[in-house]
Amino acid sequence: MSEKIKVDYIIVGQGLAGSAVAIQLLKLNKKILVIDQPDLNRASSVAAGLFNPITGKKMVKTWMADVLFPYLHEFYLDAEVLTKSSFFHPMPLYRPFITIEEQNEWMAKSAEPAFSACIDTVLTKPSVAEARDHFGGLMLKQCGYLDTIKYMSAVRNRIIETEHYLNEEFNFKQLIVEETTIRYKEFSAGKIIFCNGTQPNPIFNGLPVKPLKGETITLQGNTHSSIIINRGVYVLPLKENRWRVGATYNFNDNTLGVTESSRTELEEKINAICQFQYTVIDQQWGLRPTTPDRRPILGEHSQLRAVFIFNGLGTKGVSLAPYFSMILIRSTENQVPVNKEVGIERYKSVYSSSSL
Repeated sequence: MSEKIKVDYIIVGQGLAGSAVAIQLLKLNKKILVIDQPDLNRASSVAAGLFNPITGKKMVKTWMADVLFPYLHEFYLDAEVLTKSSFFHPMPLYRPFITIEEQNEWMAKSAEPAFSACIDTVLTKPSVAEARDHFGGLMLKQCGYLDTIKYMSAVRNRIIETEHYLNEEFNFKQLIVEETTIRYKEFSAGKIIFCNGTQPNPIFNGLPVKPLKGETITLQGNTHSSIIINRGVYVLPLKENRWRVGATYNFNDNTLGVTESSRTELEEKINAICQFQYTVIDQQWGLRPTTPDRRPILGEHSQLRAVFIFNGLGTKGVSLAPYFSMILIRSTENQVPVNKEVGIERYKSVYSSSSL
């Protein structure tokens, strides 16, 4: 029998979750094997990569924003250095007001300490040429976008140069899990981490990770800006007068491919908040891995001590992946307990390894 290639970790999946885990491990000088099929990554590759600390119809500070956002800025800047690439783009985000009452409400909120780190300016008159903002709007900071395709490509290239990478579907039949060793094909590892999104996983059978379909469109406009416009839909300026607009949310549509109804929905929403001419030049779709409580799932399998999971990042993968990948690796390396809000223990009654 030939000698196995030894690594510290096997990572299955290299979307936003797997890429963040890989970076955390490379920074610790760990040897890794990553297994992924990038051409089939339909969640991370379609994402616009938007990050924004104040979200939702009610415009509330996103969960753990005071911790997640300072960390993500440091993480992605470090990742650019590690990969010798550029993909992280901090940028202001503008939310147009639709009533004078809303304007007054945010004038008051802007004085609250809880919002001081997120609010740049409350504008009381039209201020952004591309926006329909008769009553002004809210200019937010700590926002921006991650070029997810360029980011994952840069991480993948870094892995290929110095580590081990298999561009293939993970074969559970070739996985052997022992008490302290993982064996897969010609490799042996101390631990394995599954970051494979909505793909079937018999080891964590029963976990409530459900696909949420989303679609985006890309526009060719007659203007360019360095400000994201966001109200019911994000309108993200790219290079060469192009804009990314999204995203839809459809739990009831698991069909593969884009739909005319989603394109119509997105065009109606952009026309409501923007006032520049454009042509739709592309449309994309993806399936995001979501959980019932909108929290990621991470931690150690209840029976298999060398097997871990990092999944369920949902629609906020860009902001969640950096911090919680650190939390997971801190657990795998130093046995530090994972936060109860995200720990897999909250679902231990509904998953098993019976089909392994």
